Amino acid sequence: MDLFQLEVFVTVAREGSFSRAAEKLYRTQPAVSQAIRKLEREVGESLFDRSSRDGTLTDAGQMLHEYAQNLLNLRAEAHVALRELREMHKGKLAIAANEFTCLYLLPALAEFRRIYPMVKVTVLRSLASRIPADVLKHAAELGVLSFNPEETALKSIVVYRDELAFVVNPKHPLATSKQVSIRQLGAESFVAHIVQSPYRAKVLEAFKRHKTPLNLDVELPTIEAIKLFVSRGSGVALVPGICVEDEVAAGELVRVPVRELQMERKLRLVYRKNASLSHAARAFLKVAESMASEVKGRYLYQLER
Repeated sequence: MDLFQLEVFVTVAREGSFSRAAEKLYRTQPAVSQAIRKLEREVGESLFDRSSRDGTLTDAGQMLHEYAQNLLNLRAEAHVALRELREMHKGKLAIAANEFTCLYLLPALAEFRRIYPMVKVTVLRSLASRIPADVLKHAAELGVLSFNPEETALKSIVVYRDELAFVVNPKHPLATSKQVSIRQLGAESFVAHIVQSPYRAKVLEAFKRHKTPLNLDVELPTIEAIKLFVSRGSGVALVPGICVEDEVAAGELVRVPVRELQMERKLRLVYRKNASLSHAARAFLKVAESMASEVKGRYLYQLER
C-alpha cells in the first residue's frame, strides 16, 4: 500500500467513476484499475461494489477511505510545512554561547530577526569549554567560541576580532595614562572571572614572564558583576573589549592599553562539518557574512577550517 494507490482510491471514490478519476489523475483508465486491484490484493478486501456503476464503496472501502483521506491530508500538510520552512515562515535555530560570546550575537540576531521574524531563535547559555560538545551532540546547531576548537569534526568561521581590555574606575590613578607597562600592575587588586579560560592562562604566563605578581583578590561569576565592581572603584580587571564598549563610552569605565598585553581574541561560529544545516542556520550564516561585508571593522567572515 503506497500513497499513490491511496490517492487513486480516494479519487475514484470521489468521482464515482474510474474513467473520470483517470482524467483527474492524468492516467489511463487501465492504470487506475490496476492500482485499485493491487490495493485490494494488499488489503485482502474488495473496496468497490462492482455491480454498481457509480463507484459505491463496500464496507471495507468506507473504512479504508477515512484512513486514506487522513494520510493524504497529512502528506499535504507536510508539503506545506516544508515549503514554509524553506521560505523561512517557520523554523527554529539553537545557538550555544557563553556570557561573553553572546554579545557578538546580539546585533547579528537583531538583523536575522528583522529579515526572518517567524523563525524562533534560542540561545543556549553554556560554558565555553562545553560548546563544542553541545554542537557535536546536536544540543545546538551553531556555537560561538573565542578559541579554535580541537574537535576536527567542527567547521570554524572567524566572525569577530576582539582583544583583551584592561579597565579601571575613572578616578583610578592609571585612568589618565595613555599606556602602561605590565610591571605597573603588580600592586593592583584584580577582579577576575571565576571560570578558567585559555586567555586567563595567557595572562598568568605574561605576568610570570615579566616577573610581576598578579593579585587575583576577587573572583566573580559574571562579567556584569566584574564591570560593576570595577566601576565602584573596588579593583581593576582584564575583560574582553566587546564587553565594556558601552561602559567606556558612558564614562563609567576607562580602558587603558597595557604594552605587554596586546592579546587579540577571535570569535568563531562553529557547526558540524558533515551536518545538513537547517534553512535557518544557513540563513544566519548569510547574515553573519553580510555583516562582515557591510559593517566591516571588527566583523569578519573567514573560514578557518
